[in-house]
Amino acid sequence: MAEILIVDDEKLVRDFLQETLSQGGYSVRTADNGEAGLKEVGDREFDLVFTDVKMPHTSGIDLLKAVKQSSPFTSVVVITAYGTVADAVEAMKLGAFDYLPKPFTPEHIEVTAKKALEYRRLLLENRHLKKELAGKFENIIGRTPSMKKVFDLLESVAPSRATVLVIGESGTGKELIARAIHLYSSRKESPFVRVNCAALPEGLIESELFGHEKGAFTGALRQTRGRFEMADGGTLLLDEISEIPIGLQAKLLRVLQEREFERVGSGYTLKVDVRVIATTNRNLAEAVKKGSFREDLYYRLNVVKVEMPPLRERKEDIPLLAAHFIQKYAAENGKKIDGVAPRALSLLTDYPWPGNVRELENFIERAVVVAQSNILSPSDFPKELLLGLAADGEDRLRPGVTIEEVEKRLILKTLDAVEGNKTKAAQMLGITARTLHNKLAEYGLKEKAEQVPAE
Repeated sequence: MAEILIVDDEKLVRDFLQETLSQGGYSVRTADNGEAGLKEVGDREFDLVFTDVKMPHTSGIDLLKAVKQSSPFTSVVVITAYGTVADAVEAMKLGAFDYLPKPFTPEHIEVTAKKALEYRRLLLENRHLKKELAGKFENIIGRTPSMKKVFDLLESVAPSRATVLVIGESGTGKELIARAIHLYSSRKESPFVRVNCAALPEGLIESELFGHEKGAFTGALRQTRGRFEMADGGTLLLDEISEIPIGLQAKLLRVLQEREFERVGSGYTLKVDVRVIATTNRNLAEAVKKGSFREDLYYRLNVVKVEMPPLRERKEDIPLLAAHFIQKYAAENGKKIDGVAPRALSLLTDYPWPGNVRELENFIERAVVVAQSNILSPSDFPKELLLGLAADGEDRLRPGVTIEEVEKRLILKTLDAVEGNKTKAAQMLGITARTLHNKLAEYGLKEKAEQVPAE
């Protein structure tokens, strides 16, 4: 049972909140002023605190600061009256989860409490996950069943000598998986060597992999070791293995089977002890059918297959990943970022993520760099986040949806994300505030246009 503290100097407000939350099954305590609230939070840890902003002597802001210092994972919701929105904004910057404007309904209270407690749960899960993974796959974040399957497979395959094929869309973290396999194997003290097969010209791939002798071809001015020799005793990552030319695949197959090869221009056979991990974002089975990839090489690589799920299929992991990247880039940029505002987190969760985890990381890094407060808000993220949501739902970009309808949805979603601030919405949309006002009027939303604040 979640424990909730209500701090407000108005008895009617306290009683109303207490009755509503108690009926919701929560354990509720109350305090009639800020000093009493400070004593309560000093005596115990609460899951959620509701506090009025305006109280004599010790304000809700003072109480918020004390809660965040003693219990950083406790969610705080500030209660605001008409005309105190500026106080609510300050509270959000200091780490409040949300604000509850008066007057409010029981439904509003229940929804706010549920979201605040869910946010706390996610923060605690992230902390627990990091402790659980400390020293073990610590850079691979996930708690969904599909990621649990990946972790279980890594634990069993890492200590073996087996060749591993890691498949998945671009940006899903295939290289991280390869590095984890190496780090938790008996080869961890030996080299980890990576070669991007897609980035090398076809004429240079053989030399890059197997090395060459002096004079083997024009420009070969000295003997050069290839990646297989460099990785001897360790692990070789063949990134985007599908791009290996068909004529070179037989030689690669021989190395995997016989653990021997010759440098380009040499008749001398070299022996190596290399574990190969290959990655691809293509369907190799289809490539085999089309004749662009050798069937025998495919089966040799596919001893153990690790499938990385796309981010859109593991959206429960987005808050954990966001927290991980916030911590990483806040430290790199010398900033204090405590988390993501609920509306921004909702946008991140709903976005389809065509670029997967890599795209999420880029979005978070950008948001951390430009953020002006310690809580990331929707306006800190690039406008692509909203563009990707412009036509949400099952009818996304289906035939028959007009440009005007998509534009209307995008404008409304942007306004909702920035809490109706016309200036911020216009900036995110790349248009002027005047144009935004005219668009709202054009789409029959004159009342909304008049209500939207200019600043």
